[in-house]
Amino acid sequence: MQGFQLKLYGTFKMKDLTILDGGMGRELKRIGAPFSQPLWSAQALIESPQHVSQAHQSFVDAGAEILTVNSYACVPFHLGAELYQTQGFELAKKAAFIAREVADKGKTKVLVAGSIPPAFGSYRPDLFEVNEARTISQTLFDAQDENVDLWLAETVASIAEFEMISEVLSATDKPCYYSFTLQDDVSTEARLRSGELVIDAARAACRAGVEGIFFNCSVPEVMEQAITIVQSVINETGANTVIGVFANSFTPITEGHEANDTIQSMRELSPCDYLALAKTWYQAGARIIGGCCGIQPSHIAELAKWRDNDEES
Repeated sequence: MQGFQLKLYGTFKMKDLTILDGGMGRELKRIGAPFSQPLWSAQALIESPQHVSQAHQSFVDAGAEILTVNSYACVPFHLGAELYQTQGFELAKKAAFIAREVADKGKTKVLVAGSIPPAFGSYRPDLFEVNEARTISQTLFDAQDENVDLWLAETVASIAEFEMISEVLSATDKPCYYSFTLQDDVSTEARLRSGELVIDAARAACRAGVEGIFFNCSVPEVMEQAITIVQSVINETGANTVIGVFANSFTPITEGHEANDTIQSMRELSPCDYLALAKTWYQAGARIIGGCCGIQPSHIAELAKWRDNDEES
């Protein structure tokens, strides 16, 4: 990341690589937390917050340097309108407190990223409504802000969604990273779920002066092309922007996906498989790498081991 470094004092690293955590929802399910649709990762916040702490700690123990607040499902889409109105703010605040508590007891510096998720469900730019989304995002911002070090807008599916979230986050002087979700199709030019070209999203983000452009919750194979495009825009504009990636281990997601109707099927993706892909992302320009849905502490540990190794291969 030319001109950019996260300040993680006390951590010795051979590479200019920062490790993000992995997928919280599937990790909660894996360790036996209460987990069902439509509540998703919010169910553990409500019924078993100790499982949320356990999941965060597992990622720290694996070598993650950034923990993402478990607020992804603290929206009406997952909680339902009534539960969101009565508990949405408090659940997001609780999620940020839990992440902060785990981060602060670590032996090395761990940062906490506040999460701004899609307001109307993942992968559905067709459902986006700017005014309601802005209100929901503002609520999540207010709930988490006192306990986070930086902001991560996750699974952004369109340029309009990016622009709305950037308005909300304009109120902070903390670093703000915007993570776009891509169409799961390696045969075409890299596009957001909206169909908009990645190069157009990258140019919009660089014009806005964002600290980071990320890609998440898409299959790993589509990431390298998107990173290469963003790196070319950074080179073209001279933007001081870090590139990040946290892919999933889902099977490809198609247009019109109904996130609350089914639990998306998984694929076999070993820690070594994921590391091999991550190396291509690093070579293309990514300097913050973690994992999304289905990426476990074992995958993060493999990334951290490579980060701390002085060999580049």
